[in-house]
Parts: sequence; C-alpha cells; structure tokens
Amino acid sequence: MPRFALSPRGLLACLITACLAQSVVAADAPAYISADASAQTIASNTAVLQHLPFSDRTDYESVSKGLIAPFKGQVKDASGKVIWDIQAYDFLATDPAPASVNPSLWRLAQLNAHAGLFEVSPRIYQVRGLDIANMTIIEGDDGLIIIDPLTMSETAKAALDLYYRNRPKKPVVAVIYSHTHVDHFGGVRGVIDEADVKAGKVKVFAPAGFMEHVMSENVFAGNAMSRRAQYQFGSLLFRGEKGQVDAGLGKSTPSGGTITLIPPTDLIDKELETRTIVGLDVEFQLTPGTEAPAEMNLYLPQLRALCMAENATQMMHNLLTPRGAQVRDAKAWSQYLDNSLARYGDKSDVLFAQHNWPTWGGERIRTFLADQRDMYAFINDRTLHLLNQGMTPLEVADAIKALPGALDQKWYTRGYYGSLSFNVRAVYQRYLGFYDGNPANLNPLPPVETALRTVEAMGGGAAVLEKMRAAMAKGDYRWAAQLGNQLLFAEPDNNDGRKAQAEALEQLGYQSENATWRNMYLTGATELRNGVPPHAGSSVSVDMVRAMSPEMFFDYLAIRLDSEKAVGHDLTLNWTFEDQNKDFNLTLRNGVLTHRAGLNPSADASVTLSKATLEQISLKQLDFPTALQKGLVKLQGNGKKLGELMASLDTFAPQFNIVTP
Repeated sequence: MPRFALSPRGLLACLITACLAQSVVAADAPAYISADASAQTIASNTAVLQHLPFSDRTDYESVSKGLIAPFKGQVKDASGKVIWDIQAYDFLATDPAPASVNPSLWRLAQLNAHAGLFEVSPRIYQVRGLDIANMTIIEGDDGLIIIDPLTMSETAKAALDLYYRNRPKKPVVAVIYSHTHVDHFGGVRGVIDEADVKAGKVKVFAPAGFMEHVMSENVFAGNAMSRRAQYQFGSLLFRGEKGQVDAGLGKSTPSGGTITLIPPTDLIDKELETRTIVGLDVEFQLTPGTEAPAEMNLYLPQLRALCMAENATQMMHNLLTPRGAQVRDAKAWSQYLDNSLARYGDKSDVLFAQHNWPTWGGERIRTFLADQRDMYAFINDRTLHLLNQGMTPLEVADAIKALPGALDQKWYTRGYYGSLSFNVRAVYQRYLGFYDGNPANLNPLPPVETALRTVEAMGGGAAVLEKMRAAMAKGDYRWAAQLGNQLLFAEPDNNDGRKAQAEALEQLGYQSENATWRNMYLTGATELRNGVPPHAGSSVSVDMVRAMSPEMFFDYLAIRLDSEKAVGHDLTLNWTFEDQNKDFNLTLRNGVLTHRAGLNPSADASVTLSKATLEQISLKQLDFPTALQKGLVKLQGNGKKLGELMASLDTFAPQFNIVTP
C-alpha cells in the first residue's frame, strides 16, 4: 500500500497538471563540435550537381517576385528574448554550396531565406520568412482576410505590422485556419482580439473537426512529439553550414514565443462551400485525411487565385512525419489534388500555399498540380504493387529509389520535407501495419537486449568499433550508423563509440537532401557529443488548456496513469462542472481509468468546480487550498481515494534519450 504525503487540499492541484507545454531547453548549451565533410561525402554531394537541373533559375525568380518590403530584423517576446532571427541565415548568401551541405538542399535553403512582404497578385499578399509558415493577407472591400496566422502571436503580430507599414490599415475582419497544425493557427492573438470575435466583428473559419483534431494532435502524444520535433526541425542546432540550414517547408520554428488559439466561429462542413467575406467570394474545398485530418483549400473566383493550404507545396510532403502523427492517405491526397486540378486548373492565374512561394500562369499551375497528384499516386500504388509481391517495409523503401520519369527532375517533387523512404513505409503501415509478416519479428527483443547480444556475438565492443571504423573509411555510413547504434545501446558510456557514431551521423546529415533528415542526423550527433540538453521549464499554452473539454481532460489523465501502480486501487470519483451543468464519473478498475457522463451514487468521493476553476488551477493561476477556501472547489467523501489516483499518475520527462538508451 503506497503512502500519500499530500493532504486532500493538495491532491487536485497535482491531479490536473497536464503536459500541454512547448519543450524549452536551457540556452547555455555546450559549444557545437563538428567534423569536416569526408572525401566520400564530398564525392556524394558533387554527384548531385550532375543529376539535377541546377541551371533552371525559375524558382529564384518566383521566390523574389512581388517583393514589397524585405524583413531583415528579429522578433522578440515580451521579455526581450529573441524568438526569431532571419539574419542567422545570412551565411546562405554564398555559392557554391559548402562541402557539408547537399547542393540541392543548399538551393532550397537559399530560396526559403527570402523574407518579407510580397504581393502575390492584386489584393493578395504574403508575409514569408517570419516563421516556418506563410501568413496570407487578402484585401477585401472594407477589411482584411488573414489565412493562417503563423505559430506564435509575436511572429504573427510582426508579420501584420510589416504589412501595415506598407499597405492601407484596414481592419482584420476574418481569419481562416486552413488546417489543424499549430503553425497555421498558433499566432492568432497577434492579429485579432477575442473580444472582437465574441462581438461578431471578426469571424474565424476552419474545416469541420478542427478543434477535436487540434486537441488530439497537441495533447495525447504531445510530450513525445515535442521531443522528436526538436530533432526534425533542428531547433537545438546552431545555424550554419555544419548545422541547421533549413526545415524544408521554411527555415525553422520560432524559439519560444506564445502559442494561442481562438476557437472558430464558422465551420466548413460541406465538400464544396462558398462564403462571401468582405465582398469576395471564397469557395472552400474540404480535403480531410490529406496533409492534416481536417484541412481545406480555398479558391477566390474574382481574383482567379487558388490557395492549396499545405496540400501542394514546392516539394514532396510527409505521409508520416518523423515527429509522429497519424499516417496520411496518399490515395485520397492524390484524388483531392486531381479534383482541384479539374475544378480550378483552367480558372487560376496564381496558385499559392501556406509554405514556400507561389506558382504563376495557368499552364504551370496545371502541370504543378498534375505532377503533385502523380507523385502521391505513384507512392501509394507502387508501394502496394511491391508489398503484394511480398516485400517488407525496408525492402520496399530500398527498392523505390526515385520517382518515375520526369517527376524525378522536378524541383517541386524533391524530398526536402517528406522522403520516398518514409512515405513508402507509411503506405505499407497504413495498409498492413508495422509487422512485416516474418514470424521471427513477432516478438523481437527490445533494443538494449538486442544490442547486448549482438555486440557479444560480434566479439565485443572493441570488435564492433573496429568494424564500424572500417565501414566509415569506405564511406558506408549507413552500415556504420547501424553498428554504432548496437554498440551504444549495449555500451552507452563507450566514449570512442559515441565519437564514432557522432561522426557517422554527421556525414549522413551532410549528404542528406532532405532538410529534416539532416536536422535529425546532426541533432543526434550533437547529443552524442554534448548530452541531452537540460529542460529549462515549460511555456504552457493557455489557450490549449482552455480549449480542452472535460472529456479530453479525463482522456489525458488516463494516458498519464501508470497501470502497474494503479492495480489494486479501484475507485470511483464523481466530477461536477457547475458552469457547464455537466456531470462525470471516473472509474479506476484493473489499472484502467475510464469515464462516462452522469454521477455514480456509490462514488468514493466527489469533486465540484467550474471549468474555469479547473483551467486556473491547471495554469497555476490559482492554488487548490485557496480555491477550496473560497468555495470554488468542493471535495466530499473519501479524499484518500483521490490521493490513490494521484499517486498513480506519471509526469512525463520532456528531454528523454533518443540516440542512447
């Protein structure tokens, strides 16, 4: 029987602490150590110059077209901390690409470094380079429509301020969230006031299911996803030719800042739906299950302009993002692109998206959409073709080395963000799951146990390290990294092994055309040399906490529950939310926490409070004893049972190991 040190007064405060935070690491990380590009890496990167059409400068013209005002400054938060600095990428101004960067990725990184206010076409403007995403501003008759107000309120405000310094200062009357990813809604309070939304002065449009998917994507797997995102976006790397140069869809994510959320007022729930906003018709095309579970494209007939949200960017996208998400449907994605091509291809003079730069001209737009459609269709169909021949995920990934025909030579189908390797494995997972069908893989040993036995079978750590170095000498870095992984999971304190593995990952990063792969390789190398950066606290998204329904709150408690601790502590708790007139009962049974609507007359204890009070305690704006004294919380019955539940909850460590056990 565990002991409970907290009194009932302290239990609820611990119980409702949820992990809804951005991951923040200490700023005083050790200096970055890096090796030079090896001869094999130099040869690999040089070969890229012969394969791709580097003489085509069309994108360089497109990315600077319509520039009204460049952005060269920094964005700071309320405390004065710099959260965005485009000048950190000034090193990209040089040519040719350095030996430590794939020339194709260097080209993309140069293009994405163009920051400022751009005129896309009359009445349509974009602020690019102040965040990983674009903020689009459309001038209506007597107000502005903003599509996707970036990730942080600070960068969104800076973007709107840049627009206002160069264009008439019309009020924002509508915000459109194109989809559910945080870089497309998190800065909303930097461009509008919620009071104006509640007063009906501003409308907020979003695709059906927006709030449900926002919460599920940002809460339930949020701790693990946040840590993995540090690898994907290279947020812990220094900016430079041996560090982070790009993130594919944009430069990177802001470092800190304030994520906000104002719930939508108008949900688009029909496949095609037209609304008139400040004198402009906006036709919404729902595309669920594509780049996001709730997403929509937009067409502006009076302006002959098509917004493809994040469904058609200037590169191959992810079907399964390395940070983690639900697998996307390549077949549906391809079909929606074809629908857009058929419906809008002959009626559009410009196509823009919420990342990268636009495409102008009807013929180029139609070719672009058709190529993107064919790309996702090929990935889906070719993967199914090969898996039906009995190939396993890794075999399929190794067999599909390039897109077919002319697609492989198109810059906007290159794997800068998504990759063929990940995407074909994602299709396999979508149809057949993670199991490859081989009974030997039904119940394999976990990583550390596998590594210990593998290293022993290979003659010990010294022998593995020798084989690893031999592979590196031949430029076989993929095999070297696999050997190094086994060595470090068996002997995590092997300093020579850590150094060798860091060097192997680094060369793989230098060779990678994919921005996120480079970031992940180099972040792994950095942590092998310097260790995992310490966690410096959390920046809780107030709006995320407020957006959680009671049901979501209870679902997250169930995720935090350690079933091994909870077994044997069966209980039932009633919860009443006075302001919402909602009752729930929680049941802990067999180490499993479930909830249902209504009260259980046999409950062990009852908690009565308002949703607002729950939010205040969650955000540490109100402590539980004070709430109890003021009558904001009422606790009746056996408080020890509440304590038993609390003692069975885990708080997830935000900076867990990845490249070592």
